[in-house]
Amino acid sequence: MKNLALTLILFSVFAFASSAQNSPKGTANIELEYYLPDGFTYDANIPKPKEVLGFEVGEWNVDYEQLVRYFEKLAATSPRVSFEVFGFSYEKRPQVLLTITHPDNLQKIDQIRAERQNLKDSNANLNYEEMPLVLQAGYSVHGNEASGINSSLLAAYHFTAANEIADDLKNMVILIDPSLNPDGYSRYSTWVNAHRSYNLNGDPNTRELSEAWPGGRGNHYWFDLNRDWLLVQHPESQNRVKKFQEWLPNIYLDYHEMGTNSTFFFPPGIPSRDHPLIPKKTVELTEKIAQYHAKGMEEIGSLYYAKESFDEYYFGYGSTYPDIQGSIGILFEQASSRGHLQESNYGPLTFAFTIRNQFRMSISSFNAAKDMRAEINKSMHDFYKTAIQQANADTDKAFIFGSQSDGAKSFHLADMIRQHAIDVFSLNEDITVNGVPFSKGNSYIIPLNQPQYRLVKAFFETRNEFQDSLFYDVSAWTMPMAFNLDFAALSSRILNLADVSPLQEDFSMPAGELKGEKAAYSYGFGWEGYYAPKAAYQLMKEGYLVRVTHEPITLADKTVLQRGSILVSMPRDPKDKKDEDLDRELEKIAKETGLTIHAISSGYTGGINLGSPQTEVLKKPEMALLVSTGVVSLEAGEIWHLMDQRMDVPITLLPTERLATADLSRYNVISMPNGPYNTLGKEEAEKIKSWTSAGGTLIARGSALEWLNKQELVKFEFKEEEDKEESKPAQPYSDFIKNTGARRTSGTIFHASLDISHPVGYGFEKGEIFTFRNNNLFLEKAKNAYANPMVYTENPLASGYVHPENVEKIKNTAIIQVKRLGGGRVIALVDNPNFRATWFGTNKLFLNAVFFGQTIKPDTAD
Repeated sequence: MKNLALTLILFSVFAFASSAQNSPKGTANIELEYYLPDGFTYDANIPKPKEVLGFEVGEWNVDYEQLVRYFEKLAATSPRVSFEVFGFSYEKRPQVLLTITHPDNLQKIDQIRAERQNLKDSNANLNYEEMPLVLQAGYSVHGNEASGINSSLLAAYHFTAANEIADDLKNMVILIDPSLNPDGYSRYSTWVNAHRSYNLNGDPNTRELSEAWPGGRGNHYWFDLNRDWLLVQHPESQNRVKKFQEWLPNIYLDYHEMGTNSTFFFPPGIPSRDHPLIPKKTVELTEKIAQYHAKGMEEIGSLYYAKESFDEYYFGYGSTYPDIQGSIGILFEQASSRGHLQESNYGPLTFAFTIRNQFRMSISSFNAAKDMRAEINKSMHDFYKTAIQQANADTDKAFIFGSQSDGAKSFHLADMIRQHAIDVFSLNEDITVNGVPFSKGNSYIIPLNQPQYRLVKAFFETRNEFQDSLFYDVSAWTMPMAFNLDFAALSSRILNLADVSPLQEDFSMPAGELKGEKAAYSYGFGWEGYYAPKAAYQLMKEGYLVRVTHEPITLADKTVLQRGSILVSMPRDPKDKKDEDLDRELEKIAKETGLTIHAISSGYTGGINLGSPQTEVLKKPEMALLVSTGVVSLEAGEIWHLMDQRMDVPITLLPTERLATADLSRYNVISMPNGPYNTLGKEEAEKIKSWTSAGGTLIARGSALEWLNKQELVKFEFKEEEDKEESKPAQPYSDFIKNTGARRTSGTIFHASLDISHPVGYGFEKGEIFTFRNNNLFLEKAKNAYANPMVYTENPLASGYVHPENVEKIKNTAIIQVKRLGGGRVIALVDNPNFRATWFGTNKLFLNAVFFGQTIKPDTAD
């Protein structure tokens, strides 16, 4: 009898969970009531989503323009709502924000927003009970995780129209950012709507559920914007972070999706992976808020879990960036239908079901914020109070960073940091710290005694000890290392003595100049400047004679143009070009790029002469970037962005599917980003071999090297994984993920040695350089001693986590290697020099391969 009762109970529980997971059976007959919670009535004057869209939420993926139109309609019909456009994406879609609060608050919303900054004042006397709490919700930073953005329609309607929350809104401001990635979402929604049948089919093989490459996850350049909160390299992130700093939301909700055969996740994440800079109080409040999420899930019978996945370590996520701002970041991960219906282990998973779960988490967050308002307000104020206390106790009082020869990199790091409401000062005099010179105009100082103390530490700290050995993302992001800049901690004595000026709102990159008399014999500029490749390409594009010097040249004023410097002169056949045209072009380029361009009055220079055989005419790069199936879109996008946005170099995005039929003679550089290239075979391999042998420069990264090996185009020697299974003692099955995951290098910074006399190393002043690795590819050095321009050092770890076994494998292995293939070159890159658009310090390695690969002497290649 007991067994029968137990069976009935288990059957009831299973049936309840199953029916909840599968309901509704389709989307054709969805009603708004399916989503809305019990116990609320709604203002009839507020339009329901269907009345504006023409379909019920979840029946189709809302078009982004339809969503914006609905938000505008809410603002036009409700005294609770204001609508604003706060920026534009790359594809010029508006980034919009809906502000929902009590009408009385809306009348003084600018005052409320301004008073939020008092939370950063450790001496302010604040009434936490009376202060409004700000709850912000950001939906679908990954464009193809569509349950978030579609649930924003329901959240906007509920908080605008629900009569019962009118009084609660007196003490709360709700900010809704419906799509953190408008371009990616538009790409995704167009795909799934175009392939949606009216008779839904959840077969995972159906075309609706298989987006074409690159999918809608990334933005226009295929970047993962959920890694860009800290890095702010894209307009979507820059605009959003600016708005975040204006409002300082107490709670930030971040809506995502995960695998179809999952349930629902909300934080806390894995406790051992919390970043040490996150206060314990933030973790405690996250745990307390989780009880509201659990109740919300249980009310609708949805399965959920916490504490077993994800982490609060890297501050670039939408759910962790708030944690280092005194806010509370909340991550929601919903099992994805990746369309309107998909089969799953839990039964048919409908789009409507995923939307409802996300919407109910908006309500549970509102309930938590309402009940915990005073405690959460106090927590944010305490965050900034303790930040000042920690800064006062810190033996370091400031950080300084800069470059002797490249003001552009220094500028970009300073600009990145100041976007986070951090006080940054420019250095107005030359100083030396611990033997390292820092020059005025190219160096910046950041005091630690400011409200953003913890975030400043996060930018500059070097951390090599960890509680856990597993990371959801990178384990290190020490920014001066990424920019290849000199940096140091300062004592208060040095800080007080230095002559500095605070950066102003109109802060911009220092302009360069054209030095010397006009209509000169020739002109030259160093390759050290970040934008030197941009300048060189522009001059080649305009038809001027552009050469590179392989030996130093000393000018009349004793300026030394180092190896890799660019020489510019009129072409032999100038046609309609005049000397003054070149002068105007050089003045314009200098101003835009920050370069100092020198007029050279005589070719009889020190070192070598301007007509020396040690100078070489450069061919204008005609570049193809392999994209599509078999290519990692993130890395392809990083190259596209670097060339298109920063260097103004046009490139062809060449789909792998067209490689066999494309006329490759149009290009002199082909880039193969990381990827398995599993759709390319012998025909494509022979074509690449023929093209390279004819003199092309092939730049290959990561797994592309393994494909070249497999196709026997060139031969790379990799360190093989050692088989130690026989000598290992038996391991508990439960430790499998921990032991194998710890050996994965998820994102760590290493020391490397660079040959700055090699064309790949041109423009670098020192042979010591930092490099970023997120793979376990270990490339043995080539036998040709000149073919390994960049290698790991004997003691390679600089910042982050790496398994001890991997440290031994990495030592003295190759990072860049040059192979000869006929009359061409294969330049192999183990590490990604363009990672997330923030590795300004290694971008030049890739650009050198593009511009100078053609000049590498054949006998120096392996």
